[in-house]
Amino acid sequence: MSETQHGTTPTTTRGWRGFWERGGVWRALLVAVVYLALYLGAGWLGSTLFSDAIVLDDLFATPGSVFVALALPLLVGAALLVAFVGSLRWFPVLFGAQPAGRGWMWVAPALVLVPVVLRLFGVDYGAYASGVVATTLFAGLLVGFVEEVLCRGVVVQLLRRGGASEWVVMVVSSLVFALLHSANALTGMAPGTVIATVVYTFGFGVAMYLTLRVTGNLVWPILLHGLFDPLLFLSTGGIDTVADGGATNLLLTLAGPFNILFIALGVVALFLARAVNRR
Repeated sequence: MSETQHGTTPTTTRGWRGFWERGGVWRALLVAVVYLALYLGAGWLGSTLFSDAIVLDDLFATPGSVFVALALPLLVGAALLVAFVGSLRWFPVLFGAQPAGRGWMWVAPALVLVPVVLRLFGVDYGAYASGVVATTLFAGLLVGFVEEVLCRGVVVQLLRRGGASEWVVMVVSSLVFALLHSANALTGMAPGTVIATVVYTFGFGVAMYLTLRVTGNLVWPILLHGLFDPLLFLSTGGIDTVADGGATNLLLTLAGPFNILFIALGVVALFLARAVNRR
């Protein structure tokens, strides 16, 4: 059976592959929910088995704390995603050429790259114990791989195979990405902060989708996302935490407003249906 590169696939394949190759919104939601449950389960199991390694008051206090709290569940998630994508033989499709983007879409990777550079030179690496920075960067690359393969890879592919327009693909994949972060509520995060995080991550999801389109390959969203998150963690000292680095560091102050720009980009992109749809 032949497979199309970006959208629909003949439904002659049966069984496991045939089920997923039909695509659709509900299958995209299903794979995201199942992944989130398994990821949270892996995180709970790791924190239970290796509770002594986690510094609850400061996850970034030691390399072991970062690894168990952040990297370990991501390693499990990455293995699950690799197995899932491999079982469907979708790696060539997910990492193949994407529908052509338009020039204005370069705004998205630029909005991600600028704060990455600012934080790269603005983070006080000396404030962290030996090994913490390296472990955090490793965990960040795992975040980029896992979240982009899931949301801009598998979810996007399922939506396309279900016949969705690229505008719908952008919106739904970004919503899935944003709602995955609502799981922060399970960690005791305040409801208002959870809502703000979901809104922000929707805008960031749109930026990653546009990056996928304009660069033409999933590798670039993975790399940008994989650099953005760990540098944000190191600049704020936490996960999904907003901190004011301006009192001592101008570069971190300049990086802060880009979170608002991601939200603005998400809102603007909602009104660019024709410009988003593939040519």
